[in-house]
Amino acid sequence: MKIPVRMRRLRRNPGIRRLMEETSFEPRNLVQPYFVVPGTGILKEVKPGYGLWHVSADKLLEEVQPLAKAGVGGVMLFGVPDEKSDDPKRLSAQLAPLTDGIKRLKDALPTLPLFADCCLCSFTTHGHCGVVEGDQIVNDKSVELLSHFAVLLGQAGVDFVSPSDMMDGRVAAMRAALDGEGLTSVSILSYAVKMASAFYGPFRDAAHSAPSFGDRASYQQPANNRREALREVDLDVAEGADALLIKPAMTNLDLIRDARERCDLPLFAYQVSGEYAMIRAAADAGLMDFERAIRESITSIRRAGADVVVSYYARPLLRR
Repeated sequence: MKIPVRMRRLRRNPGIRRLMEETSFEPRNLVQPYFVVPGTGILKEVKPGYGLWHVSADKLLEEVQPLAKAGVGGVMLFGVPDEKSDDPKRLSAQLAPLTDGIKRLKDALPTLPLFADCCLCSFTTHGHCGVVEGDQIVNDKSVELLSHFAVLLGQAGVDFVSPSDMMDGRVAAMRAALDGEGLTSVSILSYAVKMASAFYGPFRDAAHSAPSFGDRASYQQPANNRREALREVDLDVAEGADALLIKPAMTNLDLIRDARERCDLPLFAYQVSGEYAMIRAAADAGLMDFERAIRESITSIRRAGADVVVSYYARPLLRR
């Protein structure tokens, strides 16, 4: 049989396959999320095996140090206060466990990249990502408060503030606020594309951030719209973002590729809690091999163009 091209020659054995591998991921390509809670001595997985960890500030270093030693790309911290308040004057006190955790990690691991989420949903009584007046999420007042939030995180020592609120104009406002306080070295990792997605359920349980009324469709992006997503990317680049994030990752591989081809900023993608849980649940049901499936999913996100993947898999991979 005459076959002009035999592709299988390049797949013949593990050594050749490894040599020809185009896309892979290493620990440096992963960022592990944690949910920082008040109290002491707390290190608890919200649901065993599903990757979402509550940790108090005093346990954070013990938890993160092995990941840093293994070469993890960084950790992303989310504050989960025990007091909900709509009073902006309470924000600093609500943030105390998170800012304490940031300071402890930076003191002990000064070169480990630290990301901190900048959003109001876990802190407010209504659970929305901005300031609420009546039944409306008010954009400009939200941006003002979020900019103050970013400054508090920057003063604590975080490397990247990560606005996930999807308010208009917040990247430019945060940059101006940080620079105005002399925090010119603090970077902004903007959630440039954050869909109003069905895949955030486990996260909202961990962050205590489900909205008490309505939904987030008036500020998070509809999953139907590709051109609109690219406008969001362009705006955040123009406003001074240092890096961009797309969320969820696995349902937006086309947008990751679009963003990669459109701009040259570092590109992050968040493999969100529902995506991770879906693979975990399927594996628990005996439908697939968890390790193979999670690695394949992260590889596909990297192949689409993401430089870094925020994933709950970093901890189980690196703390072995």
